[in-house]
Amino acid sequence: MMIIIDRIESAIAILEIDGETFEFPASALPDGAQEGDALVLAVARKIGTDLQRENEERLKRLRERDSGDKNIEL
Repeated sequence: MMIIIDRIESAIAILEIDGETFEFPASALPDGAQEGDALVLAVARKIGTDLQRENEERLKRLRERDSGDKNIEL
């Protein structure tokens, strides 16, 4: 899905999607985004599950390297 930044008014970005406009917080736009830029929306259905598994694996590796004198709390 293509999203066009129609304009930015103060803290609000006006986005155009399929000919309709929507207000969106300008602070949530990617750094450097400006009027006329096109954004691409991607849907990732399993990203939460994958991200959680990756974080658990990362934490496990950190704990395995811990000599016991460090307290790893996330």
